[in-house]
Amino acid sequence: MKRPSLSYRARIDYCHNPIAKKLLHLMDAKQTNLALSADFNTGQMLIEFAEQLGPEICVLKTHIDMIDDFTPALTRQLAEIAEKHEFLIFEDRKFADIGNTVKHQYGKGIFRIADWAHIVNAHVLPGPGIIEGLASVGKEKERCLILLAEMSSAGHLMNADYVAQTLSMAKNHLDFVIGFITQHNVASEPHWINFTPGVKLSAGGDALGQQYVTPESAIIEHGADVIIVGRGIIYAKDPLAEAVKYREAGWKAYLARA
Repeated sequence: MKRPSLSYRARIDYCHNPIAKKLLHLMDAKQTNLALSADFNTGQMLIEFAEQLGPEICVLKTHIDMIDDFTPALTRQLAEIAEKHEFLIFEDRKFADIGNTVKHQYGKGIFRIADWAHIVNAHVLPGPGIIEGLASVGKEKERCLILLAEMSSAGHLMNADYVAQTLSMAKNHLDFVIGFITQHNVASEPHWINFTPGVKLSAGGDALGQQYVTPESAIIEHGADVIIVGRGIIYAKDPLAEAVKYREAGWKAYLARA
């Protein structure tokens, strides 16, 4: 499905959620469509990378339950850095339970994700109740949700019917769902934002089934709006220099698509 040729800025008026509007605005203003997948085990590493690479990214994607030394002070500090460098925080929680359970997982517990993460994501396997449960917490805090339509791992079970069902549920929650985790553009309407993981400067894969695509392929061929990069940056000898390369490649591809 062809991605609209509208610019990020032009698409802001089509969005139904304030975080979607904010994301497209900062992407346009900072000239970046790069999301950093910050998969670290210590709070210090998470903060250091957020501070150093914050100017290059539009989104910082976290797995907060991977942090060995988590305290609530960590997410408060992370939120301050996000405001300073103008990026959004996306907690890659991948909720996958009934509505009442995810409501508590999102708003309560040690992590209190809804208090600091602008964006979370979920599988729709449990049905629309999962969206309703998350929305009951997130909407009043002006948060948003992205749904997993496809993953970058080999052999995933998200077939065309699953994608269609995901899109159908998303359309019933336009004020909370802003887009999809996907490898291909699944809907042409300009308010949907496509986040594509598994992006590297060279295509390939790893030993555990991860499949990589280049920024150009993700954005121009497959309609990605935000490219998610992890190991290609955080394992580089100079992560900042590598982040600049990805930012430039992603932005060049976006301009070429437009």
